[in-house]
Amino acid sequence: MSPAPAAMPAIAPESPSSPPLPPHYRVEVLDAHAHLFKVTLTIDQPAALQRVALPVWIPGSYLVREFSKNLQGLEARQGARSAARIEQIDKCTWQIYCKHGKALVITYQIYAHDNAVRTAWLDTERGFFNGSSVCLKVEGQEHAEHLLELPAVTAASGWSVATGLTPRETDKQGFGTYAAANYDELVDCPVEMGVFWSGNFTACGIPHRFVVAGALPTFDGARLLADTKKICEAEIRFWHGSNAVPKDVPFKNYLFMLNAVDEGYGGLEHRNSTALICTRKDLPRVSDAKVSEGYTTLRGLISHEYFHTWNVKRLRPAEFEVYQYDRENYTELLWFFEGFTSYYDDLLLRRTGLLDNAGYVKLLNKTINQVTQTPGRLVQSVAQASFDAWVKYYRQDENTPNATVSYYTKGSLVALCLDLTLRAEGHTTLDEVMRALWLRCFDHGGGPMLEADMAELLQTLGKRSFAPELASWVHSTNELPLHALLQKHGVTVHEEPAQLAHRLGVRVSEAQGVLVKTVLRGGVAERAGFAPGDEWLGLEPGEKLKNKVPAPVVSGWRMSRLDDLLLYAGDAKKVTALVSRDKRLLRLELKLPPALMTWRLAVHDAVKIEQWLTPAKSVTPATPVQ
Repeated sequence: MSPAPAAMPAIAPESPSSPPLPPHYRVEVLDAHAHLFKVTLTIDQPAALQRVALPVWIPGSYLVREFSKNLQGLEARQGARSAARIEQIDKCTWQIYCKHGKALVITYQIYAHDNAVRTAWLDTERGFFNGSSVCLKVEGQEHAEHLLELPAVTAASGWSVATGLTPRETDKQGFGTYAAANYDELVDCPVEMGVFWSGNFTACGIPHRFVVAGALPTFDGARLLADTKKICEAEIRFWHGSNAVPKDVPFKNYLFMLNAVDEGYGGLEHRNSTALICTRKDLPRVSDAKVSEGYTTLRGLISHEYFHTWNVKRLRPAEFEVYQYDRENYTELLWFFEGFTSYYDDLLLRRTGLLDNAGYVKLLNKTINQVTQTPGRLVQSVAQASFDAWVKYYRQDENTPNATVSYYTKGSLVALCLDLTLRAEGHTTLDEVMRALWLRCFDHGGGPMLEADMAELLQTLGKRSFAPELASWVHSTNELPLHALLQKHGVTVHEEPAQLAHRLGVRVSEAQGVLVKTVLRGGVAERAGFAPGDEWLGLEPGEKLKNKVPAPVVSGWRMSRLDDLLLYAGDAKKVTALVSRDKRLLRLELKLPPALMTWRLAVHDAVKIEQWLTPAKSVTPATPVQ
C-alpha cells in the first residue's frame, strides 16, 4: 500500500472572487458612408496567449468566404495605455500576448458592403450582419455565455433593431444588450438595423415577427403575415402533430428578416430566425387580386427556410455536430437536408391551400426539367454533389451543368420518388419517416443523423430494405423512375418539343445580342465548336433556303435573339453560324437538331393526387423507432 502523505502546512483561505464576465462585443456604426462597423471585444479573463479567430464560412452556405478579408485595424490593450502584442497565426487567427488577471480589450473595424444574407452590410439606410462576419471567436471560451451590445445609432433617424438573440437590457427600438448561450448561438442570430416594416403573428402559440426592409408603399403586409402564419402552422404540425403546443416546439420565438431589393433572391436559415432577400416586385401588393409567380416563389422560400429550423439546424448530419469554423465541413447528406427541404417547401404550400394541384404540378414540372436537362446528372451522383458543394455548387462556372447536379433539385426528386414509392406500397409515408428521424436523432437525444439512420427507419416503417433505391437514386447516376411513379399517383407525363436553347445545347444571355454562357455536353452546339463566351452575331443560311431567295442573294443575317435562328434558317438542315471570339470572327458549321422533347405534367386522376398532396386530417406525433 502507498505510504501516508506527509502533513501539509496550513494555507490561509483565499477571499472569494467573482466569476469571470462573459465575452462582450460592442458593435457600433463607425462610418456608414465608408461602410464600417467598429467592434470592441472585451475578454474579462484572457489566457496568457489568447487566440481569437474569425470564421471562414457561415453554416448553411457551403463555401469558404474568407470573412477576415474585411477585418482591419486590429488592436489590443490591457489597461488604458498598455498595448498588447498581436501576432497573426494564419489567415483568420491572431494570438495576443496577455498579462494574467487583466481584462483584454480588442478593437477592430469590419468593412460591410455585401448586400446578401451571408455576410454584412452597412450604409446610411440600413445595417445588417451575421456574427460569423463580425465577431471574433475567443478560443477556450466558445461555450461560455456571450453578450452583444448594440449602441443606439444617433445619426440615423428612426432606426430599430431586430434579432433572434435574447434581449438582456434594450430600449423600445431594440438597441442595447443581448445574450447568447455560447458562440454558436451568437453567430447563428443575425442582426437587422434600420427603418423597416414590422408585423407580428402567433403560430401554434409561438410568437413570430416579420420585418421587411426596402418595401414599396404598395406592399401588402397583412397578406404576407397571413400567408406566413399558414406556412408556419403547417410546418409546426408536420413535425409535432395536429395538436402541437409551444412546449413541443424547439424554439420560443421566431424572426423573419426580409430585404427587398431591385434584383436578388435567396435565404439563409438560423436556429430561430432566417435572413431572406427578394426583388421588391415579388412582394404582395394591396391592389393585386391574383398571386404573382414572384410572390409564389417568395412563399416557397419562406417555407424552405422555416422547414430548415428542424431539418439541418437541429436534425443535422454527424459532420455538423460541432462546427469547425476555420475549414470546410464535408458531408454527403446535403441531398437530404437541402433536397428533402426543397421537396417539402412547395408541398407544404399545397397543403396550406396557398397552391392548388395545378400550381404544384407546374412547379414540380419545372424542377424535373431542370434536372433532366442537366448533363451533369449523368456524371456525378447527388451524394458526390453534396460532398463537392464547397468547390462546385458554390463556385459555378460555364461548365457546372456538365460536371455536377444540384443536390437541391435532384435531392427533392429523390424525396419525391421515396414518398411515392412508400405510398404505393401502403405501409408508411415519407412524412412519417421524417418525424421518426426527428424523434430518433434529435428530440430523444439520439445524436446527429447518419444515412444509416434513414436506411434503418425506411426498412422498419416501409417493411422492407430500401438499400437498392438509395444506392441507385443517391449514390449512382442512374435515372430516377419518375414517369412510372407519377403515373401511379394521378399525374400523366406528356412529351412536347423543348425550347430552342435546349435543342441546341446552349444557355445564352440576350440582354445585348446573343452571348453564349454555357455549352451543354453532347449537344449540337458543342459538336459545331461553340464555346462559352462566344458572341453569336448571325448566320449564313443553308443552300436550300438560298435557292428560294430572289436576287440579290442574301449572304447572311444579323441575330439579336436566339429565336432569330429559326426565322432566318427556314427549313434548312444546316447553317453557318457567325461568331465573335476574342475579337476574331469565326464561321461554325451548325447542324440544326431534331425536335428534342421535354416533359409536361398533367393531372389525370384527381382522387389519387389528392391522396398524395393533401395531408391527413389528424396527424399525431410519431412514436420513437429504435
